[in-house]
Amino acid sequence: MQTIFITGTDTDAGKTYVAVTLLQGLKALGYRTVAQKPVAAGVNDTGFNTDALQLQQHATEPLSYDLVNPYCLTDAVAPHLAAKKAGLCIEPAILTKELQKLQNVDADIALVEGAGGWLLPLDDNNTMADWVIEHQLPVLLVVGMKLGCLNHALLTVREIERSGLKLLGWVANCIDPDMAYQQENIIYLQQQLTVPCLGVLPYQFEPQINTSLAATLINTIQS
Repeated sequence: MQTIFITGTDTDAGKTYVAVTLLQGLKALGYRTVAQKPVAAGVNDTGFNTDALQLQQHATEPLSYDLVNPYCLTDAVAPHLAAKKAGLCIEPAILTKELQKLQNVDADIALVEGAGGWLLPLDDNNTMADWVIEHQLPVLLVVGMKLGCLNHALLTVREIERSGLKLLGWVANCIDPDMAYQQENIIYLQQQLTVPCLGVLPYQFEPQINTSLAATLINTIQS
């Protein structure tokens, strides 16, 4: 199974939106998928994280919620702070155990979605990036197209490349319908970033089946 870690330039860059778009497209192309959001902060009225629920819904292989979202934290704040308030510690060893369970499922592709940005703290000493580096997961970057995204994207790519991980590419996710010079910003990033733009997703309320993005991702993995 191929496992891909999805990170973003910031909170609300649209990681889940892109993950669901990919899951829908991969399904349409005949791939079997699983998905996981190891750490999530913020729950709905039923006590579940809505991003994790979307991943659970759109993956082709049925998984328990606990496997999709091992750490479901109530407060919609930085996860290490939400964990402290709940009297918990986010343990990388547990994340690893749950990742191994995910990778043992009979599927073709696993999408693992981070929380927040690349250097999201898990505690006072560890970040989500440290855990991804430990497992040498290839990374897909979601750039939330809004004012400030150029700096966020350039810094994030620089840090991922500094880690030595394989950065597969980036997706321009147009989260601000009123962004000035949106196309010019996308062109600038296409020129400046050292990895390819795998797709541009226009602003829309719900993810749409996008076999082109899914196929581009597959081709990038196989190249």
